[in-house]
Amino acid sequence: MKRWIVLAMLAGAVEAAAAGPAAQRVADDAMVIDRVAEVSKRDLPRDLLKRMISEDIDLLRGKRPDGSYEYATWERFEASRIRDSFSIQAKADKMQQVEIKGTWVYRVVIEVPEHRLVVRKNRPVWIERVDVDFVAEGSSQNQLKSFEVKAWMQPGELKPIDLPEIARQTSVKVIAVADPKGGYANLDLALVQAKIVDKADSPYGDAVASAKAIQRALDNGEVPSIRSMAQRLGTSLRGARPMAEAAVAPTVVTAPVTPQRPDPAARVEMQAELQLIEDLLTGTESERREGLDRLHQVIRRLRL
Repeated sequence: MKRWIVLAMLAGAVEAAAAGPAAQRVADDAMVIDRVAEVSKRDLPRDLLKRMISEDIDLLRGKRPDGSYEYATWERFEASRIRDSFSIQAKADKMQQVEIKGTWVYRVVIEVPEHRLVVRKNRPVWIERVDVDFVAEGSSQNQLKSFEVKAWMQPGELKPIDLPEIARQTSVKVIAVADPKGGYANLDLALVQAKIVDKADSPYGDAVASAKAIQRALDNGEVPSIRSMAQRLGTSLRGARPMAEAAVAPTVVTAPVTPQRPDPAARVEMQAELQLIEDLLTGTESERREGLDRLHQVIRRLRL
């Protein structure tokens, strides 16, 4: 019964905050996460909290209906892979077509594994070509790109093919055939998915780093870290406004601008941020990861 009361309280808080601005909703969610972690024993609802924090991260990044983000972008760093295995038949007069689909893909990896089943040695596969039908990031038009291979791939060999653009949606078709003198062969296909990287000018970059640290702490069941980072997340967002709301009219410059010394207030703020990062890097594993995320955000801001 106690668990159901906690879950009901959690659901109600989410519904009540849904209509508010992104920053306020995430701040309210952080308070809920802190309270639930405080009263939980061995019944911490990890899956529910992880879904909540994932939605909050999407809110802070400004997720659009097509899966892109206002304050984040997709980069050619591996985040995960979509995999599938196929049996390629040995036919002298006809090639076989196999297909795999995925989202936010930037590379296709073709591999002929060393073994079929458990111990039986695999056979070579002739790869004729690879046809990629994709919709690029920021576009709504389908594009078709063919990669000619025309070569035998031996067991244990793999071939990566980079797409010209990161594909929001993609369908990859491989035309292949096994050696007619042998028998069927196994072929593995993998789609390498791009990684989401927060933009340097994101007004919520630090908040996203804290939310991701909460996710990791939930995975490890680190209740003290969950609470401390949830409190930090709520405090950092309370009273925050999106960049569009905080924008001011541009200042017209009528005279050459002379170099100025760094703003003392900004310098103090930076020192406080670096001190926080130093404290995090000496804490638990989840706090160290959050410290690294925050350090990356600081570096990106300094590059502007």
